[in-house]
Amino acid sequence: MNWLTPQRLLGCSGVIVCVYVGFLATWGWVSHGFASGNAGRPGIDFSIFWAASHLVLQGHSAQVYEHIAFIDAQKDLFGDFADVHSLGWVYPPAFLLFVSPLGLLPFSTAYLLFVAVSAGCYVWATTSVSNVHRGLGGKRVAVLLVAALPGAFVAAIVGQNSLITAALAALAVCWVAEKPVAAGLCIGLLAIKPQVALVFPFVLIASRAWKAFVAAALTAVVTTAAGILMYGIHSLTAFFTNAGVLRDALLDHGGQHFWFASPTTLSTLRLAGVSLGAAYAGQACVTAVALVAACDVWQRCADTRLRAAAVALAGLLASPYVWHYELVWLGIALVCLAALALEGGWLRGEQPAWLAGWLLPIYEHFNRIAMLPQVGPLVLLVLLWAVLRRARLGAASER
Repeated sequence: MNWLTPQRLLGCSGVIVCVYVGFLATWGWVSHGFASGNAGRPGIDFSIFWAASHLVLQGHSAQVYEHIAFIDAQKDLFGDFADVHSLGWVYPPAFLLFVSPLGLLPFSTAYLLFVAVSAGCYVWATTSVSNVHRGLGGKRVAVLLVAALPGAFVAAIVGQNSLITAALAALAVCWVAEKPVAAGLCIGLLAIKPQVALVFPFVLIASRAWKAFVAAALTAVVTTAAGILMYGIHSLTAFFTNAGVLRDALLDHGGQHFWFASPTTLSTLRLAGVSLGAAYAGQACVTAVALVAACDVWQRCADTRLRAAAVALAGLLASPYVWHYELVWLGIALVCLAALALEGGWLRGEQPAWLAGWLLPIYEHFNRIAMLPQVGPLVLLVLLWAVLRRARLGAASER
């Protein structure tokens, strides 16, 4: 029985969006317009981007990669609102180049503009690659479905760049057949956060999308080179140094601070008491499975919805470093699966799996407090299996 009907999806999405608005209004009220340091404020991660931009514009770009100097700069700029932690700037020079103009605007204005543009691109890219409006009766209502995704809301609240990376991934899949150079450009721009692009070289080779592959490689090289040219080779070496600190502090010994909010195999195994070496071995196995599954989908079918869902899910499963806000990528897979189901009906077991995926960003976001079992990889694997099943059924029906 199909209980996830278009009417219920849209009705629940409308309610959820109202909940988001009510949550923000309440938060603003109890924090006296987000002025109370104890209550926090939106854009806590974006403040790191804005602080880096501030240093760049002041001519102190080298301090971005110097941990103590960068922490001191955040304290000076934000006071009680500074997201002070034990980690420095852990983004490549390409992303520093991308965020450099943000400091030209006041923090609040820059944050709202950043979120508005990022969210707009994400909604446009997700609805374009999924064509979900066909089953919902129009593009405007399709926007409502995407806007209600918890992963998108979490990413927007913290002000992360995952909305941008997800949009680039969705557009790349949407354009890879008809506009391979544009698709490659989108993939290459993922150099701003290279770990999320791990799956793309494999699926491009599997589908023999050579033009997109070359365009992606050239764009990544040019983007990285531009960042190094602007900020010096020190920025690249410092990035790798800080990345090593990040791996040791979070991936290897993250504990409650990271593992409970990280839907990866590595985190799941570490929480279960598995040794570090065995946990990495388990992560490697799941990474291999995810890459093989994604390549199989891309070889079997040209349906952009299945391809996008496979890339999004495999990308999350393949990386050992995934925060809860990266689950905005999961939203692409969910909307694509919903689009397929609304056209041809849900397959057995898909609806509960879809609902579990929809709830996963909320689960992960609060799990640092709840400290419940890390079920993220299991949910992602089940959804990837659902995508693979649809791809194989579609290939079989075409014979």
